[in-house]
Amino acid sequence: MDFIVETSARHVHLTEEAVATLYGAGAALEPKKMLSQPGQFACANEKIKLVGPKGELMVSVLGPVRKACQVELSFTDARALGLKGVPVRESGDVAGTPGIKMVGPAGELEIAEGCMIAKRHVHMTPADAAAFGVSNGQIVSVKVSSGNGRETVFGDTVIRVSDKFALAMHIDTDECNAAAAFGDVRGEIVA
Repeated sequence: MDFIVETSARHVHLTEEAVATLYGAGAALEPKKMLSQPGQFACANEKIKLVGPKGELMVSVLGPVRKACQVELSFTDARALGLKGVPVRESGDVAGTPGIKMVGPAGELEIAEGCMIAKRHVHMTPADAAAFGVSNGQIVSVKVSSGNGRETVFGDTVIRVSDKFALAMHIDTDECNAAAAFGDVRGEIVA
């Protein structure tokens, strides 16, 4: 039994207030492309700029809006921005993370916290979790194969279970490059 492995490039999640600040009063996040997770989408709005102590990066915005702003980076991105101490975290766990300045077409916003390296994870429905014999929050190892000569086993991969999810593993761009995970990439729980 295996599942698709997708690369999650740097992006931000915004609150309603942040959307209004960055894009203007009355602005809303509009879907450009639906993502594999139900209800999640890449926004049609133009990208926003992240401004760190040493550099800047343009990033995509993902919707829908959330309760807190969250900036998901790779370690390479964090170094390019000059951010120190960016932790590996599960989505939504922003407490105590570094902040950053975001610049949009209508304004800018400095967030006090929210920058993280997303912990690699496998999204599953409860039925998927039962079929794989795993549970929410369980840490597993996943063998990732793309046929590109770099089969890799990623340890410390968290299982995330919800009836709102679709079966897929998410890794960041650094992990993708290390495993040559381009094209049709499949994952298999091995431990």
